[in-house]
Amino acid sequence: MNSNLDSAAIREILLTTEQLLEADRMYEALAALQSSYIEIKETGFDNWNGGTTLWTIYLNLDPQTYSQLSRKKEVFEKQISKRFNLTIEQYSSDNFTIKFVPKVVKKEITTTNGEIPKDKRKNIFDCFTMDNIHYAGALNDVEFLQRIFDLETLPSYDSRYSTAAGDIWQHTVNNDDYPLNWVFTDERFNLSSCDEEVFIKFISEALNPIVRPDRNETLSLVQHINDQLKSCGWELIEIEKIAGRPRFQGEKTATKNRSISRGKAVADSLDAGWMQKEIERLEYAVETDPILAIGTAKDLVETCCKTILKKREVEYPRSADIPTLTKLLTKELKLVANDVPDSARGAENIKLILRNLSNITKNIAELRGLYGTGHGRDGQHKGLEIRHARLAVGAAIIFIDFITETHNKRQLTQSTDKE
Repeated sequence: MNSNLDSAAIREILLTTEQLLEADRMYEALAALQSSYIEIKETGFDNWNGGTTLWTIYLNLDPQTYSQLSRKKEVFEKQISKRFNLTIEQYSSDNFTIKFVPKVVKKEITTTNGEIPKDKRKNIFDCFTMDNIHYAGALNDVEFLQRIFDLETLPSYDSRYSTAAGDIWQHTVNNDDYPLNWVFTDERFNLSSCDEEVFIKFISEALNPIVRPDRNETLSLVQHINDQLKSCGWELIEIEKIAGRPRFQGEKTATKNRSISRGKAVADSLDAGWMQKEIERLEYAVETDPILAIGTAKDLVETCCKTILKKREVEYPRSADIPTLTKLLTKELKLVANDVPDSARGAENIKLILRNLSNITKNIAELRGLYGTGHGRDGQHKGLEIRHARLAVGAAIIFIDFITETHNKRQLTQSTDKE
């Protein structure tokens, strides 16, 4: 009798086991066996009576199917084991255990850490290839690639040249015998697997107005590329204009939206529906309409001040402007610089921060008056850029976050004192 069966022979016995289960109309156990991924492992050796090899046959099921077995799991294991052993005992005296286990699911994470997977990169390359668009645009391949890579340090595939610079010039400028977008698959640049920062820089440069002066072509590419990048935690954002044409830069969306997310949390804690509306407007406008974003940032600060003052039953004039509201609120929350004793540790630093806290709201209000919504403009007026809008929005949310946390802490302290 063979006591050293291999896994292939054991799998053949399992096929016979399936037929026995079907013949005995044990269809549920049969279905569970057939839907499992089988792993056969030697799990021990018993020296008693000449030695017996111990085997475990793991029947891996996906977690959902495994959980549905519930109490039937042990019943099915016994039904399968009985029929398996009826057959195997003719060939081996080894000991076999049948065991259902949940299969470990390995899932590639591509949307939370900013990694850009190969399939997304390929889709982006296809945006250029499908419309026969040259990645280097108005530049030749050497001129473009030198903006990103040091071609003199990369190897040549042509024995006549010592570096990639000569090789690429020969085959894209002199002879022009390389495919249009050959660089996407060239191992020297490794664009399918390179660091995400390098990949984003490459794509951003391919959309630079110097490289791609056709504004419509650029905007079309940006839309298609962002469709791929957004699920990976990246987005191409317009950061400035060069000769009236947009220049784009890649940004991690998780970082960009952090302040907006914090603003939503503040509005939730105050149960302020109108603040939620303003934050939703900010979320859209900060990257698309800087003027609206700056005006909304001012409105958000004003709404926050009024909401907390009302909750603390502090009256304020209906016509109160932001400096007046801020002054009332900081006094109510004991955030006035003059209230900090000189003997306190870091007194001067604390006083300076508190004074600047009031200056934040004053400057946002003034910025809105100069550039934001709410006032007519002459034909020569030039608005601020997206980066200025981000600064104003970030400052506004820092203010409402600090003020709201202070309000909540004061309320908690007062409630404890009453108890």
